[in-house]
Amino acid sequence: MQLAQRCQHISPFQVIQVLKQVVALEAQGKDVIRLFVGEPDFSASPAILEAATQSIARDNQGYISSTGLAPLKEKIAQRYQRWHGLNIDPARIIITPGGSAALQLAFLALVNSGDEVLLPEPGYPCNSNLLHMVDATSRRVFMDEKNAMALSMSALQYATNEKSKALLIASPSNPLGTVQSLEQWQEISAFCKKNDIALIADEIYHGLVFEGLAPTALEADDNAWVIQSFSKFYGMTGWRLGWLVVPDHAIGACERIAQNLYLSASSIAQYAALRCFDEDVEAESFAKRDELKKRRDYLMTALPKIGLNIMANPDGAFYLYLDVSPYTNDSLAWCAHVLNETGVALAPGADFGGPSPNTTARLAYTVNVERLTEAVERLNAFLNK
Repeated sequence: MQLAQRCQHISPFQVIQVLKQVVALEAQGKDVIRLFVGEPDFSASPAILEAATQSIARDNQGYISSTGLAPLKEKIAQRYQRWHGLNIDPARIIITPGGSAALQLAFLALVNSGDEVLLPEPGYPCNSNLLHMVDATSRRVFMDEKNAMALSMSALQYATNEKSKALLIASPSNPLGTVQSLEQWQEISAFCKKNDIALIADEIYHGLVFEGLAPTALEADDNAWVIQSFSKFYGMTGWRLGWLVVPDHAIGACERIAQNLYLSASSIAQYAALRCFDEDVEAESFAKRDELKKRRDYLMTALPKIGLNIMANPDGAFYLYLDVSPYTNDSLAWCAHVLNETGVALAPGADFGGPSPNTTARLAYTVNVERLTEAVERLNAFLNK
């Protein structure tokens, strides 16, 4: 029996292909510096681990509400008040099994078969694949290479048509590290209202911003759909826990979808996550952000010196988007060659789309400065050779 047609449209995640190569090289004894995957060398706080242990012994581990633990939703709402001065009704917060499930929930609630969603590129590759799973498609909107990879409103308008249902924007961005200002969110919100399309904001890297706090799209548009995650700022990647903020009118629909899609997110992960919002754990998470800033600052100086220019303003997350056009017009093969020759693992631009996927690469500064220094030395020797 043939598989569903959508399977033909779901492209492989190239970072996973790089991972297979890395694992094979490491099995051979090669020292690989992993700069390709979006997972820093920080684990969750010991306080979160202790909370999980206590939860197993103390709390009910049966089914819980599909929208999440009420105390956790309250904690998240309080963070929006502390960080952004917003009063978000906890009922609008849906706890999900990771940020990816939050995005899937938003697409299922918003998008019909045949609809299009505007996706600025370069961007996270799974977004367009998730759209195929709801029989919708993406409309690519290229960032402006001549303007530090900024999003042009004229490019957005050009891409918009009668099939456009939503616009998805990440801030901070993967792979660029760029952050939307409040003024930019306001301009984007006005564009969405003018064109009668929904605004979806991917804010899973919030907290990991190097100057102050990134504004949330909710500051500009109370009806924005906001994707969030415990994976990045709190270091809980394997716990698979995120949330989705939805407009008031969508609460009931999203609850029904969640009930049928995944029943609920892990109860143990949710009880542990209650600890994330305490002052000591939050301070620990910001200290990790400060360490990431040191890594970024080092690379911002070191990489251009060896001929690897950075294509955007990386004000958040933990990525740099590199121009490798002087060396290749096939970044997929080039990254594989770099890995085999130097043991430095980068992600090819082919994963992220945009105007120049074949001449770009993403570097994730997910190791300490000492290892980054070694990586730069290896890359410099390779480029000179």
